[in-house]
Amino acid sequence: MSWGMDRETQFIGQSGAFLDAVERASRAAPMRRPVLVIGERGTGKEIIAERLHRLSTRWQEPLVTMNCAALPETLIEAELFGHEAGAFTGATKVRAGRFEEADKGTLFLDELGTLSMGAQERLLRAVEYGEVTRIGSSRPMRVDVRIVAATNEDLPKMAAQGRFRPDLLDRLSFEVITLPPLRVREGDIAVLADYFGRRMAAELHWDSWPGYSAHVQRQMEDYAWPGNVRELRNVIERAVYRWDDFSAPIAHIQFDPFESPWKPTAAVATAHAAPVPANDTPAPRGDFDAVADLRGAVDAHERAIIEHHLGRNRYNQRQTAKALGLSYDQLRHCLKKHGLMERGEG
Repeated sequence: MSWGMDRETQFIGQSGAFLDAVERASRAAPMRRPVLVIGERGTGKEIIAERLHRLSTRWQEPLVTMNCAALPETLIEAELFGHEAGAFTGATKVRAGRFEEADKGTLFLDELGTLSMGAQERLLRAVEYGEVTRIGSSRPMRVDVRIVAATNEDLPKMAAQGRFRPDLLDRLSFEVITLPPLRVREGDIAVLADYFGRRMAAELHWDSWPGYSAHVQRQMEDYAWPGNVRELRNVIERAVYRWDDFSAPIAHIQFDPFESPWKPTAAVATAHAAPVPANDTPAPRGDFDAVADLRGAVDAHERAIIEHHLGRNRYNQRQTAKALGLSYDQLRHCLKKHGLMERGEG
């Protein structure tokens, strides 16, 4: 919960799906009507909400944010609508709600799908009549608030299941902006990785920006990014921070910061777990039915493993060989086989 959102507002990307969503937000911004922003976690729903406010005629008025999932159900209505002193246990003084705080401005309701049915009913009344009543009061107050709401839930499905009020959904969905996940934003992974990488390099006072090695670029393009842009930013900043040679392209990237050979596991889970590949080698994955060239597929997988461990060990061949359970000569043979000798000499 906060007044406004202290975050970067740049829109980095060039894919058509992404630019269409930004354009729709820009078109809807001057309207006084509610807007729903739909998207997976990390797709930038908060930034779109801020854009809707900054490009509206209310840009000089408050932008008030409330995360509906961050409060227990018993306190959500008091946060939204305020309360009088003595309205309930612990209400020692008068408290204005978020609607009052956002008067003449914008109220951003994040995680809208988590609202209780009771809170939805009172929210509907506030949206329909422009009036709110503090808990413990019988005197309604007029408010002029533009609602922007965000969720990663399927609200029409929730409404059909009786978990979200259809009439409230109708009132809030004048415009619906659905943000594309990063995995479908063609070309944007490279653009974002370069942007976040350069910014982190500047923060670390690097003399130059070396970019990424080819195999790291492939890894980034092949990864599904379930956490979207937020996850990519964390992964990139961590990779740059851990890389200590800005004269060489970044050659190792770790998607899961919890990945470790010493990661604790529950005793029961360990007893029934599938064997973990030795030496932290990634297990083969993919559509095996699509493999038409077994030797080529095996070679490509072998090369990817070697590139991964070369980068992880800063191109130290002896450490790489040890990590892979190979002799030094066996690793050299593999490097020559896959045309990685020059890279391995680093």
